[in-house]
Amino acid sequence: MVKRMVLTLAVMVVVIGALGFVKFKQVESAIRVGASFQPPPEAVTSIVARREQWPATMGVIGTMEAVHGVTVSADLPGIVERIDFESGQSVRAGDLLVELDTRQERAQLAALEAQRDLARVNYDRMQKLVNAGVISKMDYDQALAQQKATEANVAEIRATIERKTIRAPFSGVLGLRKINLGQYLPAGSAVVPLQSLTPIYVDFGVPQQSARQVRVGGGLRVTSEDIEGQVFMGRVTALDSVVDETTRNIQVQATLANPEGKLRPGMFVQVDVGVGASRTVITLPASAISYAPYGDSVFVITDLKDPKGKTYRGVRQQFVKIEGSRGDQVAVISGVNPGDEVVTSGVFKLRNGAAVQVNNKVQPGNNPAPKPEDS
Repeated sequence: MVKRMVLTLAVMVVVIGALGFVKFKQVESAIRVGASFQPPPEAVTSIVARREQWPATMGVIGTMEAVHGVTVSADLPGIVERIDFESGQSVRAGDLLVELDTRQERAQLAALEAQRDLARVNYDRMQKLVNAGVISKMDYDQALAQQKATEANVAEIRATIERKTIRAPFSGVLGLRKINLGQYLPAGSAVVPLQSLTPIYVDFGVPQQSARQVRVGGGLRVTSEDIEGQVFMGRVTALDSVVDETTRNIQVQATLANPEGKLRPGMFVQVDVGVGASRTVITLPASAISYAPYGDSVFVITDLKDPKGKTYRGVRQQFVKIEGSRGDQVAVISGVNPGDEVVTSGVFKLRNGAAVQVNNKVQPGNNPAPKPEDS
């Protein structure tokens, strides 16, 4: 009985050992296969890095401002007797805009002119008499004072009539009319806005750390989404003397030609202002950059070797330093050399040493001045 049990146990030990050995060999084989497994290559697009002249510019948002811009107003109260302009009309300096009723002032002017003429005649008489010694010098002085007083009264009423004749103070384009014929205008009432459009200012802010690179006389370019295909060139004419305490920006004013009057005061525009000399950098599409808190990087395509020594096309992760962007492009100042083939799309699914297959039939955007279509 004991021999039979020992024999049974021995057989079971042999069977279990054999099964364990077979399983061990299977696991060992699976480990070897897994170690030598090469995942299929990832499909990516690429670009060959090359150096370009990168203009040292800063892109900011600006606001158009008129060189001369006022709301023409009534200097004195009166009733509108004549309107000699239309809304949106171009005018020259001195053009008549509005006449207020001056009938009362003209009547007063006629009376004062008569008094002036009489005083002038009396003065001429007194001058002859004082020369002949007939009258005293005091009578002559009184006649002279009366003659000057009447001249001043006439000049005053003429100035009043002139002030009720409203003219364009400078050349420009009128806005919308704010008065009607026969309307009573109190002193200071708005008549019509007037803006000078040629030339025109653009105001914008730059960070205080960049302000020293913006110089009076420096060039800039202005574009607007509302005026497609047209670039306006200008020059920086002034920098503000203070830094805005809220934004820490310095306001800059530039002047540019606006011959067709397409730029209007109050418009938002894109301003590219020069902030130094051009520099040579390597430009890459923004989609090529893998952004991370510990550093930005790109994947460079090169020939690698697998554990068996077989060569394949794979990627090497390379940390880079970026300084500036322009449209779809970014400027890389270190980490990439000219001639390196850099992955431009699909970087999110790559790791260091991953195999790749390049397919450049569809490329990501790489335009320094893209014009996206309205969606």
